This record gives sequence, structure tokens and C-alpha cells, in this order.
Amino acid sequence: MADVSPSAESFMDVVRPARRRQRSVRLVVAVTLMSAATLLVALALPTGSALWLGLSAVFALACGWASARIVWTEVLQSRREAARDRARQAQAYRSMYAERASEHAEFTTAMTDRMSRRDREVADLQAEVERAVRRAVGAEERVAELERTPDPTGVGVADVVADLVAWEERASAPRDSAQRKHA
Repeated sequence: MADVSPSAESFMDVVRPARRRQRSVRLVVAVTLMSAATLLVALALPTGSALWLGLSAVFALACGWASARIVWTEVLQSRREAARDRARQAQAYRSMYAERASEHAEFTTAMTDRMSRRDREVADLQAEVERAVRRAVGAEERVAELERTPDPTGVGVADVVADLVAWEERASAPRDSAQRKHA
């Protein structure tokens, strides 16, 4: 869990149940009271004495009610602890959800910006392609028009193109040699 955030670690501490719950002193006292009552009644029965049976019955009844009250108190405390644990867990979930929601919002914003930039770039490229296509079509139309038009000088288009290429080579040659000298 190297990439676990601090809120997730505290969440795991809240969610992870205890290995074994410690036995409550209250439950030990309640069991001891019931055991004592049982022992006293078991000792009074063989005597057959109404006095001992009556006393052991009253003692057993008091121990039973005391044990019930002790166990009920323990149940209430367990419920309160469980409610506190659930509240801590809910808070941990709430924190984790808030963190994930902000991360999601950041990611969504970043992706939306990225998609907008990509869409603008695509639109720019499409417009540039359309302009290039229009220029190419215009150039083809101009070439076709020039080919249809008779040349009054008698010089062919091929001759003009050859002359232009030669002139461009002569014009760029001194510049290239001057650039080589400076380099």
C-alpha cells in the first residue's frame, strides 16, 4: 500500500476490526454472581430446610436480577461503542469521498481543457487543409487557363519555366556562397 493517502490509512484503521474483544469485567462479575447463586441453591437443596431453600431462592433471584442489569449495561455500552465506530467510519468515508470528488473534478477539468485544445487544433488544421485545397484548385485552374491561352510571343510554357528555374539558381548561388563564408 505504498500509494495509499493519509485519509485512506486512517480509514483503514477505522474499518479494520479488533482481533479479539477483551472480556468485560462486568460480564465476569455477572457470571460470578450467577455461579454463586447456583452453588448456594445446589447446597441448600440436599438439606431440605425451608429456611435454607428460601434464603438461597431469594439470593438466587437477587443475583439473577443483578446479573441481568450488569449484562444490560454491557450491551448498552457495546451498542454505544459500535455507534461511535460507525460514526468514525462514516466520517472516514465522507473524507475519502470528498478527496476522491475533488480529484475527479480536477481530472475532469484537465481532460475537458485537453479536449478543447485538441478540438481547436483539429479545427485549425482542417481550415488550413481547406485553404491549401482551394489554393491547389486555383493553381490548377490557372495552369489549365494558361495552357489554353495561346502564347503571343511564340515562347512555350516549358521555355518560360526553364528560364525561371535557371534564373532562380543564379540568384541563389551568390547568397549560398556568402553564407558559407560567414559560417
